This record gives sequence, structure tokens and C-alpha cells, in this order.
Amino acid sequence: MTGMLLFFDISSGEILIILVIAFLVFGPSKFPELARKVGKGINEIKRASESIKREISQEAGNIEKSVKVKDKENKPRPKDQEYTENTEKEDKAHSSSDSKNDTK
Repeated sequence: MTGMLLFFDISSGEILIILVIAFLVFGPSKFPELARKVGKGINEIKRASESIKREISQEAGNIEKSVKVKDKENKPRPKDQEYTENTEKEDKAHSSSDSKNDTK
């Protein structure tokens, strides 16, 4: 509850005044019921926020894992790299010989 109080920046004296006013407005018979409802509402908000935090962390972890997997898939292996370099050289050689044949 202190985290919630820090959020609203309410001191204990201000909380006491609010409780006294609520007690006077709602009366002694309705006050316990009102306090129970407020407590349940605060607990539900806490659960919802924890659920959202957990879901965000899981999704962030999933995204991080998928990025790592894609990086591993996109990195050429040494044999693939040699093959790619050789085929690029061959392609350049063929294209230059084709252009020489076209000019004749």
C-alpha cells in the first residue's frame, strides 16, 4: 500500500482526515462494507498490473529469442561463405566476358 500512497503523495495525516470524513458521510454501518470494496478494488488493480507486467516480460523474452534465432539463421556458415564468394567471382567473370562478346 505504501507504493500506492507514494503514487498519490498522501501523508498519513491526510489519510486519517479522509477516513474520518468517509466515516462521517457513510456512517458506522456502511463504512466496513465500503472499506472491503475499496480493498478488493485495490487488490484487483494490483493483480491486473502484475499480469500486464508478466505478459510484457514474456513477450519481450519471446521477441529477444526470435531475434537471436534469426541472427543465427542469417549468419553464413564458413562453407556457405566460401561458396558465395566463389559464385560471385564466377558471376562477375561471366558478366564481363558476356559484355566483351556483346561489343564485338
